[in-house]
Amino acid sequence: MSVRPEPLGMPLDFSTKVKGRRGKPPQHFADLNADGVVEVLTELNQPRYRAAQIATHYFSRFSASPAEMTDLPTALRDQLTERIFPTLMKASRVLSADDGTTVKTLWHLFDQARVESVLMRYPNRTTLCISSQAGCGMACPFCATGQLGLTRNLSVAEIVEQVRAAARSLADGEIPGGPTNLNNIVFMGMGEPLANYRAIMGTVRALVTPAPWGMGMSARNITVSTVGLVPAMRKLADEGIPVTLALSLHAPDDDLRSELVPINTRWSVNEALDAARHYFDVTGRRVSIEYALIKDMNDHAWRADLLGRKLNARGRGWVHVNPIPLNPTPGSIWTASEPEVEREFVARLRAHGIPTTIRDTRGSDIDGACGQLAAVEEEQPA
Repeated sequence: MSVRPEPLGMPLDFSTKVKGRRGKPPQHFADLNADGVVEVLTELNQPRYRAAQIATHYFSRFSASPAEMTDLPTALRDQLTERIFPTLMKASRVLSADDGTTVKTLWHLFDQARVESVLMRYPNRTTLCISSQAGCGMACPFCATGQLGLTRNLSVAEIVEQVRAAARSLADGEIPGGPTNLNNIVFMGMGEPLANYRAIMGTVRALVTPAPWGMGMSARNITVSTVGLVPAMRKLADEGIPVTLALSLHAPDDDLRSELVPINTRWSVNEALDAARHYFDVTGRRVSIEYALIKDMNDHAWRADLLGRKLNARGRGWVHVNPIPLNPTPGSIWTASEPEVEREFVARLRAHGIPTTIRDTRGSDIDGACGQLAAVEEEQPA
């Protein structure tokens, strides 16, 4: 059976901390390409044109229930439910903030693994932050997800389903402000996206492919983050799909970054920045540098100067820095920088000519940092 075309997986196992169960999700429509769906329909003695009908329901009308596909024969709807529309995830908790315009959902997957997504509606756009893994193997000590360890990678369909569910919610007017479209996707939820390279690229292709076989989104409105998996960053540059790359740097010096982002002991700050510059050179897409500002840890003015010098050493106009006030997790020793320290950090970067914007943080009152809800339930297994 044909599955959605994907590149060969990365030859390295990037996991550093693995725990829990590893299930294989049942095959879903979103895992298949057009030929794969036609193959299923042929087995069910159905004409090929039904494939496009089903794709339209899923990618354009955001329906994952064959019962809603009323232009299909009733018997076929029942067969499709069994064959390619299994329930992959169920909402366990849904929390809202910002007058209902920020919605965080904790999903239980088919094997009770847990992931989170956050939907944010702004006056002129909507953004969905999605997870690519259940847990994370990168073990960054200030990150709630990193402290969970890695349970398993998500499948293409499990990632796409997070997007479809959000798009359906917006289209149905469930978020205050009336019905609207989903504009932006950021792979900044649970997990290290580039450690699940196959599924990430399968998802990106589903998002950018025109209707009926995809959601027809612009690659420019999709952001893929990484803590600095250098081979995967270089591979992503050659895909021919100009998504935005976001490098989670968090420190400009190797000594501190190796403490904050343990994968730095494998690929250094300079190697990660070189790969980021390579991404810009190949795609023409400006790279985002994500920098969580942590009080008395990485927020020193001299570190802002060092970061500015390192970025400028690789040229001008290729990068944008997003300092992010840390969203602390309960019981953590890590907390956000003081406002005046944050302002000085930003001022230093701008003095070096680096475009710098404090990234908006939402949902602090609903355990906004990805992994917090899952961490709470980790202590109370389903």
